[in-house]
Amino acid sequence: MGFLLLKPDEIQDLVTMREAIDAVEKGYAGAHEFPVINAPRRRVHSPAGVRVSNFPGGVQAMGVIGAASRAELVQQQGTNQSYSYREHPVHVLNDSNTGHLLAIVIGEPVEKTLGYTSLVALRTAATSGVGFRYMVRKDATTCGLFGAGGQAANQLLALIAVRPKIKTVKVYSRNPDNRNAFAKKYGPKFGIEITPVDSPREVIAGVDVVACATNTNVELFDGDWLEPGQHVTGIIGSNIQLVQAGFLKRPRREIDDRTAERAGVIVANLRESVVSEQQADLCEPMQKGIIKLEDIHELGELACGLIKGRNSDDEITYHKNNNGTAAAELAIAMVVYQKAKLANRGTWIDLPATD
Repeated sequence: MGFLLLKPDEIQDLVTMREAIDAVEKGYAGAHEFPVINAPRRRVHSPAGVRVSNFPGGVQAMGVIGAASRAELVQQQGTNQSYSYREHPVHVLNDSNTGHLLAIVIGEPVEKTLGYTSLVALRTAATSGVGFRYMVRKDATTCGLFGAGGQAANQLLALIAVRPKIKTVKVYSRNPDNRNAFAKKYGPKFGIEITPVDSPREVIAGVDVVACATNTNVELFDGDWLEPGQHVTGIIGSNIQLVQAGFLKRPRREIDDRTAERAGVIVANLRESVVSEQQADLCEPMQKGIIKLEDIHELGELACGLIKGRNSDDEITYHKNNNGTAAAELAIAMVVYQKAKLANRGTWIDLPATD
């Protein structure tokens, strides 16, 4: 017996965004059908600010169970969170039918046409992509994008992958140079028109999709600005341990209470994480009585066809891409492993037989 060891330089050009979205959808559908194969993300913090995130679980439809681990040095800088160091993630893949170790994948899986842009950018965007697939209007052509970094590029590519009619994008970030550079780079790359704008209100006006892809600690916009039929996706998944350890005075926010109040459909990746990590974008509206836990659906319910992503073209919909789980982490890592194996990449390591 043995396993395949894959290093960062061996996994960089293997997975398309559509393949990642399809894999993540399988992961969340399987997690809903057999909940004990997936679990909430678990984070621990050192006094120095090093955070390790662990993701145990699996995707039976892909024959994988195991865990992922990510370590980073987290810093708070005013209204934003930053990372002075982020280690290569490690994915341990076991056969979900036999328990045999299949592979250890070291490094960040990336979208093959984008390359490395930011850690967890592909997984985060592919998870948003599942929400886009079910919650964005079929006739959507426009997007307002908060953020101008690697996360934003991947989020936009995920949206285009499932809604190819998207041809016009407005982008806002606090730094004019960043938003101008983003438009100049990704407009031609994606074959769409990207226009930098000067204010949060302007980025929301008249678009079909509002996609948030920043490192903010505070709300990005006023939910009263939202227009009928818009879909909102947010990717900040706060955890209460940041406050308990004294790194933050209040939980991170990205989306305000009014957005939750106005949304006709609210979806989170995993409802249990909203409660266990006290994720403020949804937990605080619940504490104030604006919404109830039962108002929050799960991504797996969408993937299994148990709920509709929207009930009308005028409805505001809201996907809180609240944290990663193994349903997404291991789904994408398994695609990486399968493609690397076909390409004869990696190092085979023999192991002695166990009892």
